[in-house]
Amino acid sequence: MNDPILVTGATGNTGRHVVAELLGRGHRVRALTRDPDRAGLPAEVDVVAGDVTRPADVAAAASGASAAYLVWPLTDAQGVDPVVAELARHLRRVVYLSATEARDGGVWGGVERAVEQHLDEWTFLRVSGLAVNTLAWADQVHRGIVRAPFGAMRRSLVHERDVAAVAVRALVEDGHARRAYAVTGPESISQVEQVRVIAEEIGRTAVWEEQPVDEARRELAAEVGEAFADEILRAWASGVEVPEPVSPDVARILGRPALTFRHWARDHREDFAAR
Repeated sequence: MNDPILVTGATGNTGRHVVAELLGRGHRVRALTRDPDRAGLPAEVDVVAGDVTRPADVAAAASGASAAYLVWPLTDAQGVDPVVAELARHLRRVVYLSATEARDGGVWGGVERAVEQHLDEWTFLRVSGLAVNTLAWADQVHRGIVRAPFGAMRRSLVHERDVAAVAVRALVEDGHARRAYAVTGPESISQVEQVRVIAEEIGRTAVWEEQPVDEARRELAAEVGEAFADEILRAWASGVEVPEPVSPDVARILGRPALTFRHWARDHREDFAAR
């Protein structure tokens, strides 16, 4: 029986690729989204209106599904337990988009604990950082100066296509249950180098300007709250002294090297040009 696979965050950076790869493999896909009319998903996707933070919505979307790709959109884990309980009541397998910081607790650790408590078949994708987040620099790159803190921080940023590819393996193949994968790119590259690579790939010249940490904290806190901003800044600061590790998990699972940051920048030339 080809039961549908539920994809939350289906309109997001990784979710769209998860949907596309599942369809390409012949699987039925159900997507939970707050605004189906604006989702822009392929016609063959069963698009269900709802919010992943509401247990009743999740229950309706998970009914009859075999597995779920879980993206938790909040900056804390409050309210996740009843949501995961509903997933467990209707399906057997969950792949959760987590982060390397889950080992230290925070929202990612909180969601992981809920998933472990309610399900036997779970896989955690502990992502080092999504390369796609550097699109936030697009306007600054076009102006020639990117201003942010911790330019020397070396990150093993991962292409969202690789995250999705690993997620799909864990959703449809056996052998991934009760495993936490470190999902990283194939290199550790500083933020200064990231800006240089982006600029080269889009045919611009751009340099890095170091931003005072206090100023960056105020900006982050306005977006995500003070507690989460501090958590982010602590992680960034640690990356100056100790580069983010590069994991072999992506290459081992996919049978090919993880995509480089330059590959990602090349794939997103048009996205940078449009901003």
